[in-house]
Amino acid sequence: MIDKNKLPKHIAIIMDGNRRWARQKGLPDGKGHEAGAANLQKIVEYCRDLGIKHLTVYALSTENWRLRSPVEVKGLFDLLIRVVKTKAEEYQKSGIKFFVLGNFQAFPLKVKDAIKKILSMVIVKEKIQFNIALNYGGRDEIVNAIKNIIKNKIPANKIDEKLISDYLYTKDQPDPDLVIRPGGEFRLSNFLLWQMSYAELYFTDILWPDFTPKEMEKVIEWYQQRERRMGK
Repeated sequence: MIDKNKLPKHIAIIMDGNRRWARQKGLPDGKGHEAGAANLQKIVEYCRDLGIKHLTVYALSTENWRLRSPVEVKGLFDLLIRVVKTKAEEYQKSGIKFFVLGNFQAFPLKVKDAIKKILSMVIVKEKIQFNIALNYGGRDEIVNAIKNIIKNKIPANKIDEKLISDYLYTKDQPDPDLVIRPGGEFRLSNFLLWQMSYAELYFTDILWPDFTPKEMEKVIEWYQQRERRMGK
């Protein structure tokens, strides 16, 4: 039973297993990404309705979209555009604030335009901030923060953890309390390296398209049983 008074403020998810899910079923990889995208919408809505205020998902790393086949990348971009266009109005009405972590300016023009449109939408009654990491890398994020600190000529004696956090994509958001990785892998894959310093880490063999809201409920119950010492 979930205790609504002990909810994590911020949940982060490394979505993994779409292609394996499709191949296990004898389907093209693209069908796995479609199933993963459909499941993501269920998880976003579940977290919103539960009262989670921040949700971040790792969708496309700096390596992913450059190293995968052009056909698969085009399919991912087309899927992203379709999801953004079909969900924009629904997100606005239901209190879901969409935000991107990463350099999406490197994407094709039609992808950038679709993202910019949903980012510009005003959410009157925000219930959850939904961050999607696109062309994102944790080390790259920290390097960019350092470059911008130097660019702004901030003296060394003024640099502390708070300042560095203010130069990251997640500025003004709490660090993740809970990081979930479905798909059977046991690594962080360059995701939110600075922000997850004290997060609880949960790994499961369940592939992302099968990681249902019911599974999310189990993970949150697990999280609430953890003793959060925060380095103490």
